[in-house]
Amino acid sequence: MRKKSLYVAAFATIAGLVVVAIVVMVQQDEVRAGLLRPEDQRVLALGKTLYAANCASCHGVKLEGQVEDWRSPGPDGLMPAPPHDETGHTWHHTDQILFEITKYGIVAAANLKNYTSAMPVYEGVLTDAEIIAVLSYIKSTWPDEIRSGHDEMNTRYALEPK
Repeated sequence: MRKKSLYVAAFATIAGLVVVAIVVMVQQDEVRAGLLRPEDQRVLALGKTLYAANCASCHGVKLEGQVEDWRSPGPDGLMPAPPHDETGHTWHHTDQILFEITKYGIVAAANLKNYTSAMPVYEGVLTDAEIIAVLSYIKSTWPDEIRSGHDEMNTRYALEPK
C-alpha cells in the first residue's frame, strides 16, 4: 500500500512538473514573439497596403527614407523621415516602442519636451491591428540576422521589470 502511494505521489509530481514546463515554454514563446507578426502572410499583405497608403510618401516606397542624410535636420529644422530598411535605425527599437511612436508620435512616446516632428500621430487614423500590420511588414523586409537580433531585444525587453 505504501509503495503504491509513493508511485502515485511520484507520478503526480512528474505530471505537475510537465504541466509547469509546458506553461513556461508557452509563455516564453509569447514573450519571444513580441507584437509584430512578420511571418503572417495575411498581416503582411494588409501592412504592405497600409504602408503604401500612409508611410511610403515620407519613408519611401522601398523603405529607403526621405533623404540620404536622414540623421541631420532638413532646411525646416525637422529631422527627415528615416529609412525603415536595414540601413536605418527602426530595428534598434522594440516592437512596443515602435508601436507607441507610430500610434502616439515620437514626442509623446519618448516624452520629449521642446521637440517638433513631422511624423503624424496615427491614433484615430489606424487601428492598433493596422499599426501592427504596417510594422510587421517593415520587419519582414529586414535581413534574417537583423530580425533575429530584434527578436532577442524584444525578449530581453519583455523580461525586464515594468
